Amino acid sequence: MENQKSNSSLKAVIAVLAVLLVGSLVYIFKATSDADAVKTELKTTLTEKESVMKDLQELKATYDAAIAENTSMSDELIQERDKVVNLISDLNKSKGDVNSLSKYKKQFFALQSNMKVLMAENDELKKENALVTSQRDSTVVVLGESKKYNEVLVGQNEELSKAVEKASKLTILNMKTAAYKMRSSGKQIETDKASRADVLKISFTIAENEVAKSGDKSYYVQVIDSKNNVLGNKNTETFGDSSLVYSFITNVKYENKTVQVTEDLPGKDFAKGTYFVNIFDKNVLVSKTSFTLK
Repeated sequence: MENQKSNSSLKAVIAVLAVLLVGSLVYIFKATSDADAVKTELKTTLTEKESVMKDLQELKATYDAAIAENTSMSDELIQERDKVVNLISDLNKSKGDVNSLSKYKKQFFALQSNMKVLMAENDELKKENALVTSQRDSTVVVLGESKKYNEVLVGQNEELSKAVEKASKLTILNMKTAAYKMRSSGKQIETDKASRADVLKISFTIAENEVAKSGDKSYYVQVIDSKNNVLGNKNTETFGDSSLVYSFITNVKYENKTVQVTEDLPGKDFAKGTYFVNIFDKNVLVSKTSFTLK
């Protein structure tokens, strides 16, 4: 009887020990799994932090390169670059937890979006500057020819040279001038004969420019014949210390899209020789061309 009790007690002890052993194994397994999960999450977080840091460094490098070009947008670019630098500093100091990384990612995407807009504007500005340089080089030829002009035109050359260097935001392209004979039916026939010409047709294109100010725009058109006479109205407009003798004014409603402009300058007894046509934005020469009548 005593042996049976002893066996029962032993079995009970063994059962308790077995339960404790199983519980210990389960606890150890869970603790090990939790530790592995923490390590995995920590490793993933560190990798994401490094990725965000790399993206921010590349963003900063893009701004540094654009700022080095020293355009008129440099101040705006520097401000955005400083925001990136501050975010890099904050990210370095952060613990790199999931919540903070999510916040830094959102800030990075916002800065990246701003960068794309600014880079597009900066690229457009560089194109305009390149065009202005080309126009300035062409102006040297115009100034050489203008020595034959009357005293009014000679007086404005220096102001024009300075104004062209500053350039206009709007670009004039594809400027053309041709002479036409008017039929009694109203039909116009192009001609290169001075004796047959009744009207000069002047056309040009104002290029699309999304960042320019829209609204009404006025250009002064100056047509000079082979005898250095200004044709048309011969009105004079004063701009500060300079004045401009022009043939007529053309008014354009500009809405940031490409605009085709065509104007007619009637006349008679046109002289043979080379004619010069200049377009001014106030006192700034923005385009020029020439043609010859036989």
